[in-house]
Amino acid sequence: MTRTPPLLEVNALKKHFPLRGGLLGGVTGQVYAVDGVTFSIAKGETLSLVGESGCGKSTVGKAILRLIDPTDGEVWLDGARIDNLPASQLRPLRRRIQVVFQDPFSSLNPRMRVRDIIAEPLRNFGLADGGEVDDRVATLMDTVRLPRDAMRRFPHEFSGGQRQRIGIARALAPGADLIICDEAVSALDVSVKAQIVNLLSDLQDELGLALLFISHDLAIVEHLTHRVAVMYLGKIVEIAERRTLFANPRHPYTRALLSAVPVPDPTARRDRIILTGDVPSPISPPPGCRFHTRCPYVFDRCRTEEPLLREVGEGQKAACHLDELPALRMLPQAA
Repeated sequence: MTRTPPLLEVNALKKHFPLRGGLLGGVTGQVYAVDGVTFSIAKGETLSLVGESGCGKSTVGKAILRLIDPTDGEVWLDGARIDNLPASQLRPLRRRIQVVFQDPFSSLNPRMRVRDIIAEPLRNFGLADGGEVDDRVATLMDTVRLPRDAMRRFPHEFSGGQRQRIGIARALAPGADLIICDEAVSALDVSVKAQIVNLLSDLQDELGLALLFISHDLAIVEHLTHRVAVMYLGKIVEIAERRTLFANPRHPYTRALLSAVPVPDPTARRDRIILTGDVPSPISPPPGCRFHTRCPYVFDRCRTEEPLLREVGEGQKAACHLDELPALRMLPQAA
């Protein structure tokens, strides 16, 4: 897709959580959950942030939303820096950036009817009152493909997919420019996942939304996103247009992830890349390349020098020393 000026810019974002211990409860270490993440999202674009559980992708979303304060780095929304705003100035930001959480049940107040759940942001931001609230809520119910007569029900009366539609309607209510979907379909059945992904795609086309889609499901990502950023142990190791990344992944970790994606054809053969060992602790990341302890192509430089995220093709960046070696051409491709 043609790149337009970014709606969201994230520059060298870091989030370190202090570890406390001892008799006096002093800081004994740091959890390097996010350690220098940079990316941008254009208006009307979807960027998927993918990786194994614990890589820091959800922490990135929470730091952008200011649900947690970043340790360092910058976050810009439509040309204005927002990571350093005091709490008193965050209210306008809340209208423009909304979130759809992973669990469609615990993210909804079980004591509130659907009408009140969706109407809450309208009232909070002074966008509607009186009879206008019901009209706006009814329109939002139509938008997410739910019957209007469901407004009087409670969340427990809906299926998981329907509850997630309610969460999406609530995110749309204040007129958000950017929606962060934090594992928004991972708790749903396969058929329901497809419905929610199609709904998000339709809403993006209709409303011009930008989406940050946080997921570990590459099969879903392939059908929804424009670009993909792959995270490993707090850092982005590869970022590219969707077709480029799925056709020609350049980082060994990306290749391993893609080789594990199930294919619907039982007769299809695929060369699985099996990674040995466990993900290192974010409390003490390994020196050099953070992936070198599991990489099947590791060499001496990987153990001592951290690779930079740099251009390796048109619109594609990877953080890997192998890109400087002719041996890269010998690495197996994910089928």
